[in-house]
Amino acid sequence: MNRADRAVELSGGGARAAGTSGRGGARAARPSGGRARTARGAAQPTLRPPAGRQGPGPVPGALVEALDLAFVRWAGGVIAGEHRTAGVGSGTELAQLRPYQPGDDVRQLDPAATARTGIPHVRQQVPERLLTTWLAVDVSPSMAFGTADRLKSDVAEGVAEVLGALAVRRGGRVGLLTFGAPVARLLPPRGGRGARVGLRRALAEGVAQDGTAGEPLELALVRLGRLARMRSLLVVVSDFARTQPPRPSRAGDRGSMVRPSRAVDPGSSGQPDWARPLAALAARHTLLAVEVRDPREQELPGVGRLAMVDPETGARVEVDTRDRRLRERFTRAAREERAAVATALRRAGAEHVVLSTSGAWARQLGRRLA
Repeated sequence: MNRADRAVELSGGGARAAGTSGRGGARAARPSGGRARTARGAAQPTLRPPAGRQGPGPVPGALVEALDLAFVRWAGGVIAGEHRTAGVGSGTELAQLRPYQPGDDVRQLDPAATARTGIPHVRQQVPERLLTTWLAVDVSPSMAFGTADRLKSDVAEGVAEVLGALAVRRGGRVGLLTFGAPVARLLPPRGGRGARVGLRRALAEGVAQDGTAGEPLELALVRLGRLARMRSLLVVVSDFARTQPPRPSRAGDRGSMVRPSRAVDPGSSGQPDWARPLAALAARHTLLAVEVRDPREQELPGVGRLAMVDPETGARVEVDTRDRRLRERFTRAAREERAAVATALRRAGAEHVVLSTSGAWARQLGRRLA
């Protein structure tokens, strides 16, 4: 059973429940959001707000201030202009003193060094700039899942809105790149209120429809590396899941499948496909990886026979959750999958934050960044 299994059909009565939210609302038809053109030119919706959407929820002002201090301290500066970039240029920290050459700015002449050596010397500083923040947000169908207080997409939306607001507070800029949908959304970095409004509108478009395939995380990271030319803060918000075909169950199982890992490709060296491009980004930028989980993805309840559908592939599997061994294997596989993701993020040099659809995600984020 895949991690993003959301449509559950009770085999006895034939009733379907599609990815209910924490308040018990079943996810049904969704209003249309973004649209893409088919071969015949007809507009087809690519993004739709989940019907079970609860929204990020209220974030207390005092918590925002605490997050602000934690964010700027973690990102590397407390005032605009404290973020270093490569090379030499205008700044306040000395990079080097060197003899004057024709064409140098005479305003950079250093009187003390010139007097000591008798040769004109110029000062060169470490260049400083305003911080640019890039948000890469997962809008794949698996993000429209939630069994606690809200959906995973709600948490991702809240994280993007809060970090985006903090990023522009001191004159910085924020950009957005979505992935996991047939059409990726790109908002170039900009500052001020306009950046926050554009960010909010883009995130409100929702997630991809069930059964649609979009740009995977590894390709989105490669694209993000091309977009972020200067050293920046990169924030990736996702469940870090990848769909793999269901594996046949072993003899004696009451269920008809064994839950595969979507984070690790069995044919590779054990690392996720996104591990290498993520490490390449971490070598040049400050990287924050926000993983969003739902409690139901970590353990399977014993409620009898269930039929489940993966929203990203449409694969259908049937299980008998009364089988204790199957539930134990599910829990063990989920634990191993999450451990593989954590290991890959740690090796890449990313700061790893785990948030849940249960509880106050903003407090969880603040405690982790503090």
